[in-house]
Amino acid sequence: MRMRHSAVLAAVAGSALVLAACGGGDDDDTEGSAGPGMINFYTDKGAWEPQFLEVSDVSELSLGLGLDFTGYSDADQYSAFIRQSFRTNEKPDLFTWHTGSELEDLVAEDLLAPTTDIWESAISDGNVPEALREHFTVGDEQYCVPMNAAYWVMYYNKPLFEQYGLAEPTSWTELMTVADTLLANGVTPFYETNILFSFVWFQTLLAGTDPDLYNALSNGEASYTDPGIVEVMEQWRTMLETGYFGDPGDQTTPQDQLKNGTVAMINFGTFLSGQLNSVSMVSGTDYDFFVIPNANAELPQTSLIFETGPMCTAKDAENETSALQYAEWWMSEEAQTTWANARGDVSFNPKALVQDQALAELNEQSAGDDYLLLERYFEATPTPVLTAALDGFGAFVTNPGDPMPILETIQAEADAYWSEQG
Repeated sequence: MRMRHSAVLAAVAGSALVLAACGGGDDDDTEGSAGPGMINFYTDKGAWEPQFLEVSDVSELSLGLGLDFTGYSDADQYSAFIRQSFRTNEKPDLFTWHTGSELEDLVAEDLLAPTTDIWESAISDGNVPEALREHFTVGDEQYCVPMNAAYWVMYYNKPLFEQYGLAEPTSWTELMTVADTLLANGVTPFYETNILFSFVWFQTLLAGTDPDLYNALSNGEASYTDPGIVEVMEQWRTMLETGYFGDPGDQTTPQDQLKNGTVAMINFGTFLSGQLNSVSMVSGTDYDFFVIPNANAELPQTSLIFETGPMCTAKDAENETSALQYAEWWMSEEAQTTWANARGDVSFNPKALVQDQALAELNEQSAGDDYLLLERYFEATPTPVLTAALDGFGAFVTNPGDPMPILETIQAEADAYWSEQG
């Protein structure tokens, strides 16, 4: 479904869950153009329209450039639209995409404008950590800029924790004790879903058990049928069969499930803070979050999953120069302070002034030596393999059983993919 500008704002706001130059010489006012001072911007995060337009209001004043927003709520439709647009004369000025193999695919077809100079300047100015650059690098060049950043943590219903005398766990054993206490009192401990985010607990268990194996899996150096992977799946299966998870088919938004006490905890990206705020939950009063302890207590660092999504510029787009100017501004403290607080999330820019104290502290702590940052499974996994994995994990959480047939199916896709990579 395609949604454009404020005419559909009410419809966008209703789907609160995310299942994300001023008249320059390249800005001709022809049919299909965004018009003077406006840049065409496309995204599969249609529900984020109010936040994007809030930043656009600031950029119009500061930069003389605004976003002509077009949002999609269906990821497959969006991907098809973007790929098709490159074969037309209306290439997207700015659009959101994915890192990993999907970014590499567009670069291989010479469809993206490089952003190496923007990255050099942003790193020099302290607007982005050097470590983030590798996720936007293909060959010797950088492409796109970070659209957002988020960390995956455990949100919890604070009144429920207080009711049963529970504290934030600092070890996996303590987390399981919290889950057992909730279950004994008739409260479902964890949120689960069988669509899109069905990979989350696989990600959490594997990264917190063997981060080296987690990374090896993403680059084809390990197999989904390796004993360490099977062990993680069996641990997940035990948790499912114990009754730790809610109904994976429940289409109630996670923020409403947490607010209503349907579940006590949600393993989710920090963008959930904004969604919780949208249903009148107050940070530090109605909800809070903690970094999920490692399942393997012997690991020297706590594995912390992060994600970052690119904002890209099409090569030879009508407003390419202006779009790259906007991308450079997007990395700035001004832009990221506005964006982080509009979203209720962290920022990749360490200078951004995040108003939510808990998010601000996490932003600072994540850069410390106590944490090992690992790329989210969704971006780290090649697309054909990811598709098979999402289907397999969705079936697994719906009907837990022997994980081996699922793992063999995923590995078949992995074998086919990596054999084509030379």
